[in-house]
Amino acid sequence: MPLRLTRLTPVMSAKFTSARIREILTLNPAPQQENPGKQAAVAMILIGAPQATELLFIRRAEYPGDPWSGDVAFPGGGIETQDTDSRATAERETLEELSLRLAPTSYLGPLGTFKGAYLPVSISAHIYQLNTRPALCLNSEVVNAFYVPLALLLDPTRNQSHNFIYRRKNHSHPTIDLDGYCDHFLWGISYRLLQKFFVRLGIDSLS
Repeated sequence: MPLRLTRLTPVMSAKFTSARIREILTLNPAPQQENPGKQAAVAMILIGAPQATELLFIRRAEYPGDPWSGDVAFPGGGIETQDTDSRATAERETLEELSLRLAPTSYLGPLGTFKGAYLPVSISAHIYQLNTRPALCLNSEVVNAFYVPLALLLDPTRNQSHNFIYRRKNHSHPTIDLDGYCDHFLWGISYRLLQKFFVRLGIDSLS
């Protein structure tokens, strides 16, 4: 059986301090890949201090016609008229979906805005870090919330291409096997956002 890594090395762990992440997100301009059409925002919530060790994910409820039905994702949703900006959207959606109010002190910075691969949507990601796992209360849009070790997300044995049917067509995409945490794999825009986050931190793998 392949080795499943669940702990970061001291060198790798140092890359996930709140001060370092905040500095990188503040000093390096966030990429913008906006599409015409729907605008959305998500919150990527790191857990642990001073070094983050886990990342919070949700699995969305299944609804007919929803392109993200049942997917592993980050809390978030569409930008609405009352939202002052995409960060406000990410925080409002996190409160609605998880009953989790993100304090200003937990905010590390924007990851950027990225376009969807198949749909005319732009998704802005914002990074937060909490000291400990918060109490959560899920609304009807979310069927599960869970925490995955950062080391596991970087484990090469968990990162594999996967063949599956999406929108009635065969696809092959990079995925992350979340066995032991969720019975669905991570793929699509959430996978891309996660990889962009690691790249911004200068991380390619655990080697």
